[in-house]
Amino acid sequence: MLLPTGFWVTCPSFSTIYFLFVIFVVSVIFHCHQRLAQVPSPWAHSAHVVLVPTHLAQEGLFTINAIGRLGNQMGEYATLYALAKMNGRPAFIPPRMHSTLAPIFRITLPVLHSSTASRIPWQNYYLNDWMEEEYRHIPGKYVRLMGYPCSWTFYHHLRQEILQEFTLHDHVREEAQMFLRALQAKWAWQVTFVGVHVRRGDYVRVMPKVWKGVLADRGYLRQAMDWFRARYHTPVFVVTSDDMAWCRKSISSSLGDVMFAGNGIQGSPAKDFALLTQCNHSIITVGTFGIWAAYLVGGNTVYLANFTLPDSPFHMVFRPQAAFLPEWVGIAADLGQAPQNGP
Repeated sequence: MLLPTGFWVTCPSFSTIYFLFVIFVVSVIFHCHQRLAQVPSPWAHSAHVVLVPTHLAQEGLFTINAIGRLGNQMGEYATLYALAKMNGRPAFIPPRMHSTLAPIFRITLPVLHSSTASRIPWQNYYLNDWMEEEYRHIPGKYVRLMGYPCSWTFYHHLRQEILQEFTLHDHVREEAQMFLRALQAKWAWQVTFVGVHVRRGDYVRVMPKVWKGVLADRGYLRQAMDWFRARYHTPVFVVTSDDMAWCRKSISSSLGDVMFAGNGIQGSPAKDFALLTQCNHSIITVGTFGIWAAYLVGGNTVYLANFTLPDSPFHMVFRPQAAFLPEWVGIAADLGQAPQNGP
């Protein structure tokens, strides 16, 4: 059959078709990339990111300041979770809190985008570090909780939900368990892992100068370890710290039951925290990091007690009975080195 006259004039050439195909493919890739740019990273899949909300919740909402490091922000998250539920309000977390917690935990509270938060007429509501009866009926529609709350008195009645919120991502947990399995392989029988967190860092200066107190010394750590040695056949102490050099110098490993995480080199807070939570029991010193690790572990916990002088200003912002669970075991600090006069 003969082709109609003029066909070759009107039919696009192969090069033109190829060019149009390339343009189409590039366009598809570009638009897909734009879409994917709005999707949270894979590790953050468990939290909902509010990108462009069309309206504010009519019943109001609660959020909280995101200040401090990992332990502080865990306390803030758990307090927001509990108080929002107690007051019948939806809870949203700031992007900074999501960035701190979501890489480690399977948190579920949605994120309030900063562009939305800036349009809300917030009422700032300041919290003590412990639960008060008045917090059951917080006035206001759009409330931003303020402070450094970190007390089981806020959220212990929701313990199972809090444990679920702070479930480690699989890859984070597996890395910690791999380290413990390697330690377990050194013994022919089952051992009991005791996570030890030694907080020093800025507290070396702040505790004596500002709070008129002391940090954990080698005497406390020896007593705490002996407490477990007296109760378990083969305890193995896994030491983490923000000052591993001090720990290697101050904690005796002569009995062969003390192991320093990361070969004695300071690790990342996330890795240290994950390792502590995979142990069976806990020894903690000062700070919310250790308190939270012990809370998630369960098991037995030994903590540093009475580490400030009676006239310390620390008592205005900290109540031991609200920070440490009643069943935890306190060993009194040696206050002999505490400053007797004001800073």
